[in-house]
This record gives sequence, C-alpha cells and structure tokens, in this order.
Amino acid sequence: MTENPGVEPHDDLVLNAVLDLAKTCESEYEHVTHVSFLALRIFDDLKSLHGLDAADRFILQCASILHDIGWIEGWRSHHKIALRIILETPMLPFSHRERLLIGSIARYHRKALPNTSHDHFAALNLEDRKTVQMLSGFLRLADGLDRSHARRIKDVKCSIKKGFICIDCFSDSLAKEEQEGGIKKADLLSLMLDREIQIKIKTTN
Repeated sequence: MTENPGVEPHDDLVLNAVLDLAKTCESEYEHVTHVSFLALRIFDDLKSLHGLDAADRFILQCASILHDIGWIEGWRSHHKIALRIILETPMLPFSHRERLLIGSIARYHRKALPNTSHDHFAALNLEDRKTVQMLSGFLRLADGLDRSHARRIKDVKCSIKKGFICIDCFSDSLAKEEQEGGIKKADLLSLMLDREIQIKIKTTN
C-alpha cells in the first residue's frame, strides 16, 4: 500500500495491531489490504470535495483492513460481527470513540446505509456521524471494485467533473464484475458528495 502522509510515528504500532487482528480473524489478507489501497487512493483524489484530514484517512485505512474480520464466524452478517469484534477486542489500542468510528465504517461496507436506528451510529455525535457516512462511502466503493477478490483493478484515478465524478479503473482485463460491483456500491459516496459517480475500466494491455 502507499504510505499514509501525516501519520504519526505511533500510528505504525497501531496499524500493526490492526493487521494482527485481521490475520487472527483469518481475513483474506490480499483482499482487505487491496481494498484499503483503493479506498485511500479515492480518498486522496477527492480531498477537495470531502475536506477530511490525515486522522480521518487513518481511520479509513484501519476500517478497510478490518472490514471482513467477521468472516471468522461465517459469511452471514459478517459486517455486523466485524463491528462487534472491533468494539470488544482487547487487541486494538483504540479509545471507545475510535472503536465506534472504525466499527461503524466496517459495519457499513455492505447492506444497510448508516441510520440512527442503529445504536452504535446513534451513539456518535453529529460530526462523527458525517465522518462515518463519508468514510463508509469510500470503503463500500473500494470493496465493490474488488468484488471478485482477484485484485483485477490495479489502480484508480478520480476526475472531478461538473456534476459528476469519473473514476478510471486500470486493469489488465475488462473487469466487468468489478465495474458492476463499484457501480452498485457507489451509492453512499454519491449521496454524500451529491454527485453521480461514473466508473470506467481502462485496460492496460
């Protein structure tokens, strides 16, 4: 993955703890780290629209790596199980607020969108809810772009146009499944940025 600009020295220790938890929970390491890479690339390219900072970027990175840890208890409801593990595990050196942020983002990588009917989301203040909504949007989209878990999308580049965002996805194949996955899971980010999101596959051969 690319380096995380603005990360404090202690964040390397935190990131190692996050990676250790992902491995302990038998997450598909190549998939979650690739999703993290894609999510951060999109975050960086759209910084002028979302205005979030390096601390938010690090929260996104951690949530992306942990989004599939619920698979340790099976596929069904693994997004909800990921939230529970993040809130309860002693392996993570986070405050309760940070656990709520990271856990909520991981929980919303699939299925329902953030809603105050969910206790963990309602427990956040208004500003943190907006952060969760925005960062969940990045994670949902990135996860959709690796729908096959085959890392067919090698890199992405976002262009901000009038009224929409174009995301060029570079691949050595047509990556139809990834394109469809990205379009389907661009829902929340499109809502938060109030722009249509177009996804184009650029073949590299």
